[in-house]
Amino acid sequence: MFCFQCQETAKGTGCTVVGVCGKNEEVADLQDLLVYLAKGISYLVEQLKIDAKEIDEVNIAVQDALFMTITNANFDDEAIVAHAYKLIAIRDDLKTRGDYLPIDATEFAVANKEEMVAKGKEQGVLACVDEDIRSLREMIIYGLKGMGAYVHHALNIGKIDYAIYQFIYEALSATLDDTKSVDDLVGLTLKTGEFGVKAMALLDDANTSKYGSPEITEVNIGVRNNPGILISGHDLVDLEQLLEQTQGTGVDVYTHGEMLPGHYYPAFKKYANFAGNYGGSWWQQTRDFDTFNGPILFTTNCIVPPKKEEIRQRIYTTGASGFPGCDHIVADENGKKDFSEIIAHAKTLPAPTEIETGTIVGGFAHDQVFALADKVVDAVKSGAIKKFFVMAGCDGRMNIREYYTEFAQALPEDTVILTAGCAKYRYNKLGLGDIGGIPRVLDAGQCNDSYSLVVIALKLQEIFGLDSVNDLPIAYNIAWYEQKAVIVLLALLYLGVKDIHLGPTLPAFLSPNVAKVLVENFGIAPIGTVEEDIELFMNA
Repeated sequence: MFCFQCQETAKGTGCTVVGVCGKNEEVADLQDLLVYLAKGISYLVEQLKIDAKEIDEVNIAVQDALFMTITNANFDDEAIVAHAYKLIAIRDDLKTRGDYLPIDATEFAVANKEEMVAKGKEQGVLACVDEDIRSLREMIIYGLKGMGAYVHHALNIGKIDYAIYQFIYEALSATLDDTKSVDDLVGLTLKTGEFGVKAMALLDDANTSKYGSPEITEVNIGVRNNPGILISGHDLVDLEQLLEQTQGTGVDVYTHGEMLPGHYYPAFKKYANFAGNYGGSWWQQTRDFDTFNGPILFTTNCIVPPKKEEIRQRIYTTGASGFPGCDHIVADENGKKDFSEIIAHAKTLPAPTEIETGTIVGGFAHDQVFALADKVVDAVKSGAIKKFFVMAGCDGRMNIREYYTEFAQALPEDTVILTAGCAKYRYNKLGLGDIGGIPRVLDAGQCNDSYSLVVIALKLQEIFGLDSVNDLPIAYNIAWYEQKAVIVLLALLYLGVKDIHLGPTLPAFLSPNVAKVLVENFGIAPIGTVEEDIELFMNA
């Protein structure tokens, strides 16, 4: 195997024996096969000039293949094999629709799992020998994986933009085209960012149109005495259905990790058994699940392979997520999921063990910040707020990520942090106070909600009458971990945002030459020491 799609990849170069995430070589090869099949389908769609509006089943299958291969999403080899067979059937059906120029991705056949593993190994990352071409292709693919996650969630709420699917086919097909030069792929990388913005806007519209605009909310981090279900991941439709089905059962629902922002939406506030948030970031789940005591529902990625069998027996998966031996809950033809099994399981287990008390505050998505716009503008004009720091992105296990906690603590008291994603767990419980009633940590929501930070920046540019978003008193110090962070980064680059500091390490998939382009054209830089970086940002 070879995989370097996440920030924690082994030795900062690539996992070659087993993934740091926990996936084994077989799963890694099967995931490579899924991506290769998605490329072949995309090639056929492009060759045959098929309109994405005519192939909903294909759109969903390719989108889910991308999502299933995101880091920490699906470790279930049987589920991946089943999806591979589905993609093969779709590919072979598309081949009957007209004439096309055959290539390997459209012609190969596999009869069993072993052949799938072998084909995945053959067509993995290292199949492209040119380092720069490989780097750009993989960056595009990782951006598409993040995009696939966004359109998956939007589709669950009934929002579709077929132009995004059409672009996914265009981009995946291009990664098979050996005539594409470095310059061609650089252009396609920025176009990926353009459609990343569209995908984030689509998801934002989906979430807010159904559940309302997030509101400033205090979220309880203590526990109650009832048995509970812990919901993790990102999917708000799953959260809604679980809350509906647990009403009146005596079972409380708690969020974990990236599900915390579910509390900010007005539609969920009516559920009396929506108890609060339990624990911290995704990588702390081995600790948090142990003391939670009840069952856990994974709706998307962020699974850490459980070390204890007792915990594995309490884990349920749904959607794109999966883990061997865990019950997987599938939606019916109407999108309804039956959570009766996990609810019954919860009733047999003790209430969560309390590990902390108090509240944390969030809900500062774009509409809520716009409601505070006058106060924010006055604070900037008076000098009460000197600078905003966008510290969005991902959290992770590496000790070097303590940098972000120390950075937040060391920031001058006349600065405000804008955040989204699980990176917030590095500083959302620090009690950093406020500036004239404006909290110094403004949490917009999930990594999916990074769009809010873009909208806020563009609105401030408009209010202050500036020519460029880069003229704002905003600095970008972003942590990344997986592929949804990649599409956010590409979206920022497409919008012209410069001088982003990215850490805790730069992506291993950036070749030296591609990294040089990002540095020279966009000012991308790695993090340094806390003291050096704060001085640099404050004087910029």
